[in-house]
Amino acid sequence: MARERQLSRRSLLGGAAAGAVGLTAVSAGTAAAAASRTVDVAIVGGGIAGLTAARDLVAAGRTVAVLEARDRVGGRVVNLKLANGGVTEGGGEFIGPTQNRIKALADSLGVATFTTYNTGDNLLYKDGKRTPYDTSGLLGSVPPVDAAGLANAAIVQSELDSMAARVPVDAPWTAAKAAEWDKQTFESWLNANAVVPSAKFLLDLACTSIFSAQPRELSLLYVLYYIAAAGDESHPGTLERLTDTANGAQESRFVGGSQQVPIKLAATLGDRVVLSAPVRSIARSGSAYVVTADGITVSATRVVVALPPPLAARIAYDPLLPAARDQLTQRMPMGSIGKAVAVYDTPFWRADGLNGQAVSDSGTVRSTFDNSPPDGSYGALMGFIEADAMRAYDAASEADVKAAVLADYANYFGDKAKSPTSFVLQRWDNEGFSRGGPVAYAPPGVLTEYGAALREPAGGIHWAGTETSTFWTGFMDGAVRSGERVAKEVLAALG
Repeated sequence: MARERQLSRRSLLGGAAAGAVGLTAVSAGTAAAAASRTVDVAIVGGGIAGLTAARDLVAAGRTVAVLEARDRVGGRVVNLKLANGGVTEGGGEFIGPTQNRIKALADSLGVATFTTYNTGDNLLYKDGKRTPYDTSGLLGSVPPVDAAGLANAAIVQSELDSMAARVPVDAPWTAAKAAEWDKQTFESWLNANAVVPSAKFLLDLACTSIFSAQPRELSLLYVLYYIAAAGDESHPGTLERLTDTANGAQESRFVGGSQQVPIKLAATLGDRVVLSAPVRSIARSGSAYVVTADGITVSATRVVVALPPPLAARIAYDPLLPAARDQLTQRMPMGSIGKAVAVYDTPFWRADGLNGQAVSDSGTVRSTFDNSPPDGSYGALMGFIEADAMRAYDAASEADVKAAVLADYANYFGDKAKSPTSFVLQRWDNEGFSRGGPVAYAPPGVLTEYGAALREPAGGIHWAGTETSTFWTGFMDGAVRSGERVAKEVLAALG
């Protein structure tokens, strides 16, 4: 998952650099250090998917070179330094039940997890009213909207889970009702089924929180596939598992920040990982491929492109990619997302009986989490800026974003939230090697017409990345799974 180094992660207090922690892999090479290499497999992208594929290929005795555009590994997973010496996550950070491949990888690297802070009440901020609510009751984490809305939302959620159970995770375009579901947006389906306004609010919020896209932008089939993928081979996916903290996808975090996983994984690969090497072209040359990046050229028998589809499309290919693959990449945009973290001397909201998790029907930040360290030695509130809300601030100054975010935090958690000791912002939309996140999604008509090209190799070029996973698409677990799958695919092709 190659990413550009022009990221917007500066402290808004005084404009000091906040930067990512451990940006470079230990002993990683640089493009300037080696002008050319010949290997069995060239891997484009030093995110979790590409690094996992490299690990498995090396273990099988194959030579590899991983070309990463940024000056760090991790892709959409990055740690950010805080002014107090701590770290927080600017990208993917949570793991939960059934995400067993990322957990196994982290365990193998000695990266521990801890439970996301979830003690106390959640907050609902709706129609300008702040309502704390207990998540330990029968309704769990569902915000306390009116009874009619809760009933309608429960029916809709049950129907979505039932429909998702009929979608094959390895080929959603083959579902019996794929054509019917893929020709409509998620919004059009919600408009016909979430008929109580408060239920529609809950489902809209779930949508933007999961995809960082509005319901109008997503194919219903894609949403159903995404729900189906929120599990593993033994546990069917559910919408609840996607959205919940306890027993859900946000249950745990990594000690030291999630980027510890790709940093330590890259360290095991040494100078096979080449940083600051954005790939410009992949060209067939006899029985091999020539992969040309800034400062280095790699000749390889096989190539793995471990990038989101729209970014993979920006590489020049010779011969041209099959039309179906190129059409696919033209039609899968990235979601729009930013993360804002305000740091305080203490997690003061805990003393008020709150767990730091808020959901809102207005504002720039509409969902928050307590991102404090495991020992609670300081407080950190993290807020997601997503979809339309993020796009509204793409051209804004960081100072303006900060002001809007802190105004929301004050609405949710009181006046103390107005005065953080530091503040960091990660705007994924504005990075040339990401252009959004957390995942490239499919609008109507894409999966049924072009979905088969998502993983289908193009000659000796193979595809990885969380978008290609059959389980936990869009998550770190999906990235690991895709790397493991593509390594097996390449090894079988090499013989």
